Amino acid sequence: MNPVYIVGGSRTPFMRSFTTFKDVNNQELMDAPLKDLVTKFNLQGKQLGDVAIGAVMNSSINWPIARESVLASGLHPYTPAYFVQRACGTGLEATLQIALKIQTGQIDWGIAGGVDTNSDLPLMTSRGMQKISLGLNSAKTFGEKLKLISQMKLSYLKPTPPKVVERQTGLTMGEHCEVMVKEWGISREAQDLLAYESHQKGAQAYAEGFHSDLVMNFMGKNKDGVLRADTTLEKMAKLPAVFDRSVKGTLTAANSTSLTDGASVVLLASQAQCQKENLKPLARFVDADAAAVDFAKGDGLLMAPTVAVGRLLKRHNLTLQDFDFYEIHEAFAGQVLCTLKAWESDEYCQKFLGRKALGSIDRNKMNVKGGSVALGHPFAATGGRIVASLGKILSQQNKKSRGLISICTAGGMGVAAILETV
Repeated sequence: MNPVYIVGGSRTPFMRSFTTFKDVNNQELMDAPLKDLVTKFNLQGKQLGDVAIGAVMNSSINWPIARESVLASGLHPYTPAYFVQRACGTGLEATLQIALKIQTGQIDWGIAGGVDTNSDLPLMTSRGMQKISLGLNSAKTFGEKLKLISQMKLSYLKPTPPKVVERQTGLTMGEHCEVMVKEWGISREAQDLLAYESHQKGAQAYAEGFHSDLVMNFMGKNKDGVLRADTTLEKMAKLPAVFDRSVKGTLTAANSTSLTDGASVVLLASQAQCQKENLKPLARFVDADAAAVDFAKGDGLLMAPTVAVGRLLKRHNLTLQDFDFYEIHEAFAGQVLCTLKAWESDEYCQKFLGRKALGSIDRNKMNVKGGSVALGHPFAATGGRIVASLGKILSQQNKKSRGLISICTAGGMGVAAILETV
């Protein structure tokens, strides 16, 4: 099996939805970092093995978004592309799929990426409007068309936005996370502290120039618009709970990810291709895994990454402590804290992993350049951000180092991956 290397990445700044990128559509947003990546690594006219692009909030109009981005990127038009979706794990899933193609020798190099923007939210017509519109399209006579139009109701004109609830439970992700933090006894103060630390780490990373070659300049912005270097625990404490508005609610706008627009891409290649193209890899993509839990019957909606991580550890004969860096996606600060507690629980690990507790991690090694609460979370773009960022972190080490990625997703799924120094 061929080793797979992360060569580099590019992403747009992650901006709050309905602000800076409010007039940019999904296709345009996805085109930007792919073009930047092509320029950065001199890929103009190069034919890559494959390109995997994903999105969660994608319109049917943009069904060829992956291929269209390739055709607009400067890559050779013979480069194929396809679409992938695994909720918030889409970016990491796309990376895994390209890595597997390289590992088996099917391709020599490829690109994985993802995009999401709530500012270009796909709206559907109502079922009634859909029925009448399709009928009008096939009606042969004026009388048939008039009959259909007479069936029109004012309510049919109301668009149908994508639902943000789990079909199995009728609860939103935030409401599910409220259930989780109550079950695991996670306090509001602990969640706020993790969110505060995320902003501080993110601000420090920008101050030291860490993100300068990872975040492109797009629409006059080269820094994430969600980041708040001046936030304080006192400010956070004043915010009301947003998912459980009773006195028991603990998830707020400060310790949860905000709706975000953005896109990211990652270039991966085999060792032979790196040598051929004179590319210096950042890190090795070792392995990844996806898992699911039965959240409709009581398992925590966002707890599946604990299972995916457990499988990876077993497969590679590693312990949870055998990592120098941990990138745990902060969908909610509470979700991260539930994950950490679960790994420390003999009862939980025995039930879901068939083994004793994995133990605790050094929190100083977690999300060292800021996490999703601080940097933003454009669903399908988060995986690319994390892979490129962790790859760069590992490239800066003077010793053999490993990094662990853990991303929770809607639908009770999770994706995890292991990276290591070259």
